[in-house]
Amino acid sequence: MINSYASSDDAEVAIAGARAGADVVRTMYGQRLDRTDKGAGDFATSADVEAEKAILDVIRAARPDDAVLGEEGGQQGAADAVRRWLVDPLCGTLNYAAGNMLVAVNVALRDGAAAVADPFSGEVFFTDGVTARVRHEGPDDALLTPSPATRLVDVNLDPPFPSAPGFRAVDLLAHPGFVERFRPRVVSTTLALAWVAAGKRAAYVTDGGDLSGSVHFAAGIALCRAAGCVVTGIDGAPIGEAGRGLVVAADHETHGLLMSLIRGRS
Repeated sequence: MINSYASSDDAEVAIAGARAGADVVRTMYGQRLDRTDKGAGDFATSADVEAEKAILDVIRAARPDDAVLGEEGGQQGAADAVRRWLVDPLCGTLNYAAGNMLVAVNVALRDGAAAVADPFSGEVFFTDGVTARVRHEGPDDALLTPSPATRLVDVNLDPPFPSAPGFRAVDLLAHPGFVERFRPRVVSTTLALAWVAAGKRAAYVTDGGDLSGSVHFAAGIALCRAAGCVVTGIDGAPIGEAGRGLVVAADHETHGLLMSLIRGRS
């Protein structure tokens, strides 16, 4: 079955990998899982490890010469490989271990195709690097259309807070201008980025450094860019090596409002 992916394009490889990981995550949900402590309150479960193995099986069969950076397995393949896949097999591990289904499986080719799978809805959000679509169980893919209509903004509250005390995402929740215009949500998984691309969220805000090459964020960023979202750091600058965090908004008006609030708190 895996060999059938060998002639498919990168988007189909990303979709197949994300689905393979999602199948593992869904199957192992609710089981008693072994945990590996990563320190600072972070951990991986056996579901994270097994899902990553399933994703890597797909990528290796389809693109044997590509390198892979996996959250659990680290760097694999040639260090000088031109093409590198970024794999987050279970984004939202704490949610998952607590019996919460708000999780995602992220697979991205650096500067290329990407897919984000929701193991429990069956949706796979993906991009070929040009357009962004969602695939359900049926044969037809639908274009992703960002929209600020919900006014729901996901704010990542997880530490560390590298921009504190100048900026902390949590401070937005107490800003009168924020609560006047938006409704906060805390999903604690980068599935929220796919939801911005799909019009289910108006925006997403997180602190941090350069997230463009992060296994957690690369797929969601690629999706949002292809869908036409506004994607910058918390300072309004393009994300990259000198970047700080991430602000993704459905449109320029929403992005501008959020930037004015963030600058007002900084």
